[in-house]
Amino acid sequence: MKSTLAPGIRFTTSFSRDSWYRGFILFLTFLFYTAYHLSRKPISIVKSELHRNCSTVIRPADFNITDNATWCDWAPFDQDNYKTLFGVLDNSFLVAYAIGMFFSGMFGERLPLRYYLSFGMLGSGLFTCLFGLGFYWNIHSLGYYAFIQVMNGLMQTTGWPAVVACVGNWFGKGKRGFIMGVWNSHTSVGNILGSLIAGAFVSSAWGMSFIVPGLIIASTGILCFFFLVEKPEDVNCTPPQHHSEQESGETDPLLQNSSHVDRSVNGAIATEPAEVVVVEEHPEAISFCGALSIPGVVEFSLCLLFAKLVSYTFLYWLPLYISNVAHFEAKQAGDMSTLFDVGGIVGGIAAGLVSDYTGGRATTCCVMLIAAAPMLFLYNSIGQRNIGTTVGMLLLCGGLVNGPYALITTAVSADLGTHESLRGNSRALSTVTAIIDGTGSIGAAVGPLLAGVISPTGWNNVFYMLISADVLACLFLSRLVFKEAQGWCGRGPRARGFKEI
Repeated sequence: MKSTLAPGIRFTTSFSRDSWYRGFILFLTFLFYTAYHLSRKPISIVKSELHRNCSTVIRPADFNITDNATWCDWAPFDQDNYKTLFGVLDNSFLVAYAIGMFFSGMFGERLPLRYYLSFGMLGSGLFTCLFGLGFYWNIHSLGYYAFIQVMNGLMQTTGWPAVVACVGNWFGKGKRGFIMGVWNSHTSVGNILGSLIAGAFVSSAWGMSFIVPGLIIASTGILCFFFLVEKPEDVNCTPPQHHSEQESGETDPLLQNSSHVDRSVNGAIATEPAEVVVVEEHPEAISFCGALSIPGVVEFSLCLLFAKLVSYTFLYWLPLYISNVAHFEAKQAGDMSTLFDVGGIVGGIAAGLVSDYTGGRATTCCVMLIAAAPMLFLYNSIGQRNIGTTVGMLLLCGGLVNGPYALITTAVSADLGTHESLRGNSRALSTVTAIIDGTGSIGAAVGPLLAGVISPTGWNNVFYMLISADVLACLFLSRLVFKEAQGWCGRGPRARGFKEI
């Protein structure tokens, strides 16, 4: 009887060597950025522990109470302006992150990504642990915690441009929206894990809510150093095709110095070896102004500014909002807030699938942003009536808010970073990603700051601010949406991949 291969071996050998490497890189970069977001989340969980309603807390019998109203709070957050002080911590991180992001992309193009990511994750792990050690060292200085947040913000800027550039090096344009939609769930997975890990320690020893995530991201930094492969060419794999043959044929600069082109039956390009230059590698990195001149970069950057304002306001203030409005304990509020991120996973994947199918990245973002505005109003109005309504509204709002944010920071950034006008300059992807995410990070810094300033006047006003930001994000995409609609109606070029935006 003729022997057959075991099913597991058949499955293993059905994938090419290139496919295994691509899957491995996708998994690694997913793990890396999950760790980045996991280490950002603890501050939002710990806030409700740093300032509590002490009248509801059981006092230890041997505790010497000097102030009955704030005895259980952690100074300096025991003051009436504690929300402003929390805003200072948020913005120490986010402003440093926003400023550093514009430089991070340029560093990412000029330094090996493996070293750059490893350094960033180890540095971020160090400063995350130092924040938590303030609990054990009994540190009550706002300046100490603000400084740690600034340094951590700078370390965290190493992550996004580098991982997007690495994934862009390995994956072509074909199903980029879907692949990156699934891959971008690392943001929500990191937020969920960060919430659960921080919540496990927050009531007993909140310092561990920072130390454990800090150790996790430092460990992934070591993993990155030993296993990350930046480009397919480094391991003799086939590089991806960033543009289709049709697009390449319409934009001749991708084929230079060719007197003739013969296509074989399998679609390969065959000419004399000395004359073929399919993709021209530019040794010099693209300039900041050169990246801004790529069609679509400015519009999507400004849209992301307001989309990320909404997303990060939820990231930093949702647990406190749930605790204040629904009167949950810190751990319960943190666990409940993870539903927003679960919705974000579904929203990001859905946005990628729809934009791949329709070719309308801008239209997909715009529709989801328009739908998010009334959903935010409804969540604030009826979202806390019962547990079922709370769960449903958090899932829905998470999907609609994080869907456009996920699409712009992944597939859109990769599309623009490999735009045909760059003529094969693969080194532009990191800078384009940094510009888009850096502009968005300005909104990420402003959102929590405004929430801290506005929330004392009532949570309703915070939600009005978030709804206004969603509307403004839509307006910045209006020209691109019009172009895409022209393409669908047959009156103009289809704008998939931003060819003629």
